[in-house]
Amino acid sequence: MEEQKANVRAVERGLDILLCFTDATDLGLSEISSRLSLHKSTVHRLLATLENKGFLIRDVQTEKYRLGFRIWELSANLTHNDDPAIMLLPEMERLRDLVEETISLYVRDGNERIRIQAVQSKQPIRRVAPIGARMPLTVGASSKVLVAYTEESVAQELLQDPDWPDFVSRESYAEQLEQIKQQGFATSVEERELGTAAVAAPIFNRNGQLVASIAASGPSNRLTQEKMRQYAPFIKEAAYRMGKMMK
Repeated sequence: MEEQKANVRAVERGLDILLCFTDATDLGLSEISSRLSLHKSTVHRLLATLENKGFLIRDVQTEKYRLGFRIWELSANLTHNDDPAIMLLPEMERLRDLVEETISLYVRDGNERIRIQAVQSKQPIRRVAPIGARMPLTVGASSKVLVAYTEESVAQELLQDPDWPDFVSRESYAEQLEQIKQQGFATSVEERELGTAAVAAPIFNRNGQLVASIAASGPSNRLTQEKMRQYAPFIKEAAYRMGKMMK
């Protein structure tokens, strides 16, 4: 039993090491050890195993690690015909060309949202949206959409979270959720990043279940409130078409 527990801990720690690379390209032993609050000798053993299996590559000059080719081999089998990140891409490109702003697709994972697909604007000054980025549900147009149209318990749990950011009014947030339900879209201006704005709408599948949020984002001096209200019908229409494609 103790041996099984030790093996499970080793797997968890190995996965934790790989997750360190979600927001960093290259990391050294000390950095990983500090992030995970683990002894360097423990981290060193796990790194050696991950390197031997091809999940990490060590730069012999800098002694830093980066993700290995085995990750890409696994990701090659991740995409399926019913993967929304692939299935909805043509509609996202069509919407990008219509509103001339960056289009992003988000799904909810606990108290965060994840950008699973993005189509960059062709404008010289544009919002760059990296795929795989995780963001809190407390700010942003897509966050509010994903909360407004999910179970009421999710919104209540989020609003009661002790880690709720001080700069966001809980009362205002709750009021915005009700407004979003009435108008069918959400907007945000510099809620998460200075100089950026976004307008988002929910995507429901053919069974009426919320599956994702689609958003257009760009510089706030170009994507004004007036522009976002103008684009909202286009985004809602695109979200409706996307939903009809999903089971």
